[in-house]
Amino acid sequence: MYFELFKTFFLIGAFTFGGGVAMIPIIEKTVVEEKEWLTPEEFLDALAVTQSSPGVLAANMSTFIGHQIKGFWGAVISCVGALLPSYLIITLIATFFMDFRNYPIVDYAFMGIRPAVAALILSAVVSMMRKSHMTPPKALIMAGVAIGVGVFGLSPILFLLAGGIGSIVYDKIKKETQTKS
Repeated sequence: MYFELFKTFFLIGAFTFGGGVAMIPIIEKTVVEEKEWLTPEEFLDALAVTQSSPGVLAANMSTFIGHQIKGFWGAVISCVGALLPSYLIITLIATFFMDFRNYPIVDYAFMGIRPAVAALILSAVVSMMRKSHMTPPKALIMAGVAIGVGVFGLSPILFLLAGGIGSIVYDKIKKETQTKS
């Protein structure tokens, strides 16, 4: 099972461009649909935890899933599997890029990757919106956070704290209302 964890996350890390957000649909398809290591609900929970944790999403996600499957060593092996391809690719590029940076084909290759990355990120956003059962209030909150961070430069940490406090207050009010009825 350890080799399967390593191989799975190594392949995801090796063949996904665009960072952690672009990896989300690929990780989901692999661990939920193909391997059946997590249910869709468990995957959404894992995604929520790993996105709100500091660090690289790919590392957080692979570590979380590896831990769910095989404990501490599963987490370590999954994380190494997810990060090793990036490390090797960056090392290779850094070693040889200076020799090839003036070739137009290299520029074209990087320009060609950009739309694919944008499409992967858009796919992840649409997939998460569908699975989260987007309602108008959730859409307004999401738009408000995006405007607050993108337009007004507010710290995302403020929104995380506000969301946490709001969730605690909402749950408390909901429990009190259920107790009274």
